[in-house]
Amino acid sequence: MSRIGQIPIPIPSSVKVAFNDSEVQVEGPKGSLNWVIPQGIEATIEDNNITISRANDHRKQKALHGLTRSLIANMVTGVSEGFEKKLRVVGTGYRAEVTRQNVLTVDVGYSHTVTYTPPEGITLTVEPQENIDGQTHIPIVVSGIDKQVVGQVAASIRQIKKPETYKPSKGIRYEGERVRDKEGKIAG
Repeated sequence: MSRIGQIPIPIPSSVKVAFNDSEVQVEGPKGSLNWVIPQGIEATIEDNNITISRANDHRKQKALHGLTRSLIANMVTGVSEGFEKKLRVVGTGYRAEVTRQNVLTVDVGYSHTVTYTPPEGITLTVEPQENIDGQTHIPIVVSGIDKQVVGQVAASIRQIKKPETYKPSKGIRYEGERVRDKEGKIAG
């Protein structure tokens, strides 16, 4: 039995949920999302809660049961509250800024500046920089209503300059990510 799939999803008062055949549409104050429910999975609304059920107990249906519940719950949360992921640009002389067109420009030690244009529906903001232990820390916030897209954009930005392990942790990392410094070669 899928434990996650059996938990009902509460619908906030500001969110509207509609089912058209096998498609779920969720609208809220931050926007709207839609997704096609896999075959063999059913979703119904009862007492301002969404309940998910499956047609049989095959292994694939059990996996899709919990997945469907999680994705619909993320859609409801996304259109009502939104999602955000925080990154930090760490390094002396590193810079980051967002232009009016929502384009991120990053200087991270390359011979050129790197620009990143996020997909539609994603907002990038750069907060004021901080100096911690002689290193410049620049927070970048990625926000949007689709949890998967927010995570993918954050991963793409981190890919520009991954945290270095042999230098004092320069690069772009997630907020709270712990980067382990490795020792270099020891002359023998």
